[in-house]
Amino acid sequence: MKFPKYRKVASFVTSAILLTSLPLIAGAKKVTGNLFDSGTFGVYVNGKRVASEKFEIVQSPEMSVAKAELKLEESKNAQMAELQMKPNGDLIRYQWSEKDQGTAVVEPKDEFLVEHVTVIQPAKSAEQPFILPPSTQILDDYFFSQRQLLLWRYLGSQCKMAPGQKGCELKPTQFGVIVPRQQSSSQVTVEYTGQQKVLLRGSDQELSRFRFKTEGGDWNVWVDSAYKIQKIAIEGDNTEVVRD
Repeated sequence: MKFPKYRKVASFVTSAILLTSLPLIAGAKKVTGNLFDSGTFGVYVNGKRVASEKFEIVQSPEMSVAKAELKLEESKNAQMAELQMKPNGDLIRYQWSEKDQGTAVVEPKDEFLVEHVTVIQPAKSAEQPFILPPSTQILDDYFFSQRQLLLWRYLGSQCKMAPGQKGCELKPTQFGVIVPRQQSSSQVTVEYTGQQKVLLRGSDQELSRFRFKTEGGDWNVWVDSAYKIQKIAIEGDNTEVVRD
């Protein structure tokens, strides 16, 4: 299926996959670079807002860093996530943390990946190896900005324009992903399903619609002409995610 609003997708996404920075976790040195996207996603269940994800995605020549802070409406604690990647998109390091709960870190070890989990109460640690390459996408629970990174990777892998070509030929593509909070790996298939008018913030907007097919169900994802996610609907779960 042709992607009708091609605007140098290949060059944009090749750069976007490199992502970069939010304020680094635990006082680490801040990475500065070009800001690709930032904002807040509101998470709604049965029409009620239950959580907010504040995120920022930045690129520098050395690495890309995507960071996010998730807060539940009825909790003061925040979950923090930071994803660092090489210019080719390979993982440098991913860290998830929550105050008084613990941390999870995924990083390369030899040719594969390993996750280190530390729990505060009760105090214990564990190591989970993954026989997966460093190019594997991180897709953690509740961090919806990471779905945008997966979408950019999909577009970057598909939109390689030939001379005279007027649009991107987007085909369903399967990606291996790691879900650190579950200490597990999975498969996600991404496909483009066409243009659709969606009511957002009181007006109809023409958006591109994609479907993420996961082992736990399908997600419908709508993006604007800048390839930024505006809305996500999780089928059968009464859950919607909307950019503020």
